[in-house]
Amino acid sequence: MNVLIAGGISQREACRSTSTSRASWFRWRKPTSGHRVVRGVVVQPHALDAQERATLLALCNSERFCNMAPRAIWATLLDEGCYLASPSTIYRVLRAASQVNERRAIATHPARIKPELVTTAPNRLWSWDITKLPGPAKWTWYNLYLILDVFSRYIIDWVVAATESAAIATTLFDEAAARYNVRPGQLHVHADGGPAMKSKSLALLFADLAISKTHSRPHVSNDNPFSEAHFKTLKYRPDFPEFFPSIEAARVFMADMFVPWYNNEHRHSGLAFLTPADVHFGRAQDVLERRNERMQQAFMQHPRRFAHGPAQHALAPVVYINRPTTDAPLAIGHEQATRTLIGSN
Repeated sequence: MNVLIAGGISQREACRSTSTSRASWFRWRKPTSGHRVVRGVVVQPHALDAQERATLLALCNSERFCNMAPRAIWATLLDEGCYLASPSTIYRVLRAASQVNERRAIATHPARIKPELVTTAPNRLWSWDITKLPGPAKWTWYNLYLILDVFSRYIIDWVVAATESAAIATTLFDEAAARYNVRPGQLHVHADGGPAMKSKSLALLFADLAISKTHSRPHVSNDNPFSEAHFKTLKYRPDFPEFFPSIEAARVFMADMFVPWYNNEHRHSGLAFLTPADVHFGRAQDVLERRNERMQQAFMQHPRRFAHGPAQHALAPVVYINRPTTDAPLAIGHEQATRTLIGSN
């Protein structure tokens, strides 16, 4: 039977328009008051009374049982010939007191701060990392330590070793700092959170040379993007071998093939297709001026071939690791560039 309700709308049409089943309609209108019956809270006749619940809660929070799970409390009391409640009841009582969580004093660690670094010149911000080079047999690897200048992408120094060691990293940075005459307070070094990167010997060397440092957040590879991208360039080269027959072969490949090509021949897309050596040793402006002059000459010869005029090439004046979200102006010098956004490291 299709009953008309208020407004002349049939019961079936009203249920269809509200996506409600007719069974629900009949169930709601069954009580004489026209409202659904709200059942009261049913208390089990054999439930613990207020005094028993208070005693059980005090026992769970006592010095003896405060660090034990409810099931362990139940088992311990049962072995001693005492039964107060079942494990589920203990959980229920603790839940009612908002204590079904970690009740012990657990050490908390502050959230890792996202590193925000900026550099405007070479030898102000270095990035370094360690990657594996395949050896002659399965599960055989050589470790490539490589320091990269973030502004110029120039390979500062490198070494191939059989093991990953803090002593090797410390020696590598000591030699690199001496070769490039790093002054106190001039350099900042960024790396991930590996054991060698956070070693005490390397930290002491940085303290002696007045070099500040930061580390990537755990499991965030984007915090060290330049080293990661560099290793991809290395391993995706057509002449990168499937494996190195010896550690000497790996060192020869880096010294004679990859490093000279990367520093002096590789046209880097992030450097306006300049080589890292041009940027690192201050030749970038001269190269760009000659390039722009040649583009202007080509435009004068065939202006119709350039719909938007001759392209002007320029090198980015600032390089970031995690560009800051703040819009504050960067009125800073080269020596201060890597510290302004990273705190007091």
